[in-house]
Amino acid sequence: MKIRSVLSAAVLAVAATFTSAQAFAQDTFTLKMAETWGPNFPIFGDTTKNFAKSVETMSNGRLKIRIDSANKHKAPLGVFDMVKAGQYDMGHSASYYWKGKVPETLFFTSMPFGMNAMEQYAWFYHGGGMELMQEVYGAHNMLSFPGGNTGVQMGGWFREEIKSLDDLKGLKMRIPGFAGEVFAEVGVNPTNIAPGELYTALERNTIDAVEWVGPALDLRLGFQQIADYYYTGWHEPATELQFLINKKVWEKLPADLKEILRVAMRTASYDMLVLSQHANAEAWANIKKDYPNVQIKQFPQDIFQAMYDANKKLLKEASASNEQAARIVKSQQDYLAQSRAYTDISERAYLNTMGTVE
Repeated sequence: MKIRSVLSAAVLAVAATFTSAQAFAQDTFTLKMAETWGPNFPIFGDTTKNFAKSVETMSNGRLKIRIDSANKHKAPLGVFDMVKAGQYDMGHSASYYWKGKVPETLFFTSMPFGMNAMEQYAWFYHGGGMELMQEVYGAHNMLSFPGGNTGVQMGGWFREEIKSLDDLKGLKMRIPGFAGEVFAEVGVNPTNIAPGELYTALERNTIDAVEWVGPALDLRLGFQQIADYYYTGWHEPATELQFLINKKVWEKLPADLKEILRVAMRTASYDMLVLSQHANAEAWANIKKDYPNVQIKQFPQDIFQAMYDANKKLLKEASASNEQAARIVKSQQDYLAQSRAYTDISERAYLNTMGTVE
């Protein structure tokens, strides 16, 4: 009798464990995500929608992402605060929008004269970038993951041609992040404006110039109808968006769903870089035919040099005043030096060689 009782108890225990595990496996979760972009915003919005679809498919419906665009939550530049407070479980935005709240965050979007997209992804995933980013965001009850890259961004739309440093003095320009601080050093009055307000600000002369992304997105917003001079980039060589996740929400998820989120975010990031390249190439192919008024320009060498010197000065000041910023800057600069040496003999050498043949 004793043996039968022990065996029965064991069978019941195993059955209970199996039933509990089955029930746990069937738990479903819906995470609310706020994005900085408006509904159906091309490329950026495609990234969040594809991400949500992948998560639901890979989890067999156990995990769903509900996306609220800027028109819904009414705070396009408030995503950081909403996710930190738990008002939203997740967010999709750009890290440098929070430089006024947490200056260390701006390093994780893109830095002037810094890494290209491939170099930056390598830094994130293999060079210590992710660990530094989690250190910064962890102090604010969040985790942050790469959320999609635009590649090199264009330098902006200007009503008047920029021929000298004097032409930048007092210029009102929408340009966020560290680049805004660099421009301020050479006389520009930088400001940050939500994406949905950019065209109106330029049209009404609230600003004199605007930097957004690249041909695919810029032409959709209609900047070419107001400004004729379109400058090549220097300020954001690898603009990385980000997924934010409230830390308490993350910790409640089962291990398999966490891994699904990691994979879906990483895939969405890569897909956005590919889509950006494709869409910009398509838009660029038709720009001369469709918009003959647009003149492609590069900033003169003396302006580039002044901005480069200002960038070095600001990085030095940031490192001297903030230990955490100093470690991030050093990590990026060390990794760039190592990675660029190889880029020079691979990507750059190939492009330079192609430029010599017809």
